[in-house]
Amino acid sequence: MASRAKATIFDIAREAGVSKSTVSLVLQGSGLIRPETAVRVRKAIEDVGYVYNRGAANLRKAHSNVIGMVINDLTNPFFAELAVGMERVFQSAGIVPFIANTAENPVRQEEVLKSLMEQGVAGLIVSPARGTTPGAFRRLELAGVPVVFAMRRLPESRIPVIAPDNHRGAYLAAAHLIAKGHRRLAFFGGTSDLVVYQERLGGFREACETLGISARDVLVVEGETNRRGGLACLDTALTMAEPPTAALCFNDAVAFGVMLALRKRRLEPGPDFAVVGFDDVVEAEHYMPALTSVAVDTAGLGERAAHVMLKLIQSRTTRAEDHIGAVNLVVRESCGPDLRTRNRPAGTGGAA
Repeated sequence: MASRAKATIFDIAREAGVSKSTVSLVLQGSGLIRPETAVRVRKAIEDVGYVYNRGAANLRKAHSNVIGMVINDLTNPFFAELAVGMERVFQSAGIVPFIANTAENPVRQEEVLKSLMEQGVAGLIVSPARGTTPGAFRRLELAGVPVVFAMRRLPESRIPVIAPDNHRGAYLAAAHLIAKGHRRLAFFGGTSDLVVYQERLGGFREACETLGISARDVLVVEGETNRRGGLACLDTALTMAEPPTAALCFNDAVAFGVMLALRKRRLEPGPDFAVVGFDDVVEAEHYMPALTSVAVDTAGLGERAAHVMLKLIQSRTTRAEDHIGAVNLVVRESCGPDLRTRNRPAGTGGAA
């Protein structure tokens, strides 16, 4: 969407059929205005997409050098690494980044967005919280505030997205497990209301179907996208009459939870159950055993999101092309041995 002139107090006054001073009093929270008039003015504010810039009201600054980074889960090391990539670019450009954690709460996210808009933020990079609707960003779009989505997209939204190739990454991971001889596979974590979940599960299912795994041997267990979710998914899977022997996890945090759950059952990740994560956070390489994971160049995606935001601000537009980053599978110990060679006599070869 091309940039549009920001709505003014005059626009609100015309829409509501009141004076400019009445609008000003409503914005200031004055009790001098009749309730029915205040309601009419607030509706007009929503209709014209006006954003009350508290910073401008106080300081009358012409420009802002603050960019908001609104993250859905900073307890996940992946998003912390993503934010570091963004911050590196902004600091080099003399931009002040402001980071907020919404903890997957769309209500908290709305409060953060409203506050940042009132402070006159120059742009926003957002990883939307679970449950976010496209309408949550309508006021931002109407106000001409540049927004870039990082990692997560919303259905039917035209806001530019910076994300990895989720479908291909999941396909590569599942294909690797199948090549190692696994015939009963699981997908752990995430929920169907996330587009990224649909993309990763879609790649996983496509690999299974293409490479000859029967649908009845594919288990999908939804769950939280953290360690707790991984613990629960593994416990659910192992209650099956014919449990899976390997799993692709929605992300590395889920994978770490799966490996903890295996150890609680005195099972060893890799030899007893193959585990693959997604994101390849720094911790993956140093975990015990080291986690096989789909690498997405986390810091690079953060840097790309920041560069796109700077370009949007400089060009005074809110539209940019989506960027889908390359992925690759980093194979480590958590996948264990090749099942096809595990029972061969010593000295006949095999894969680690």
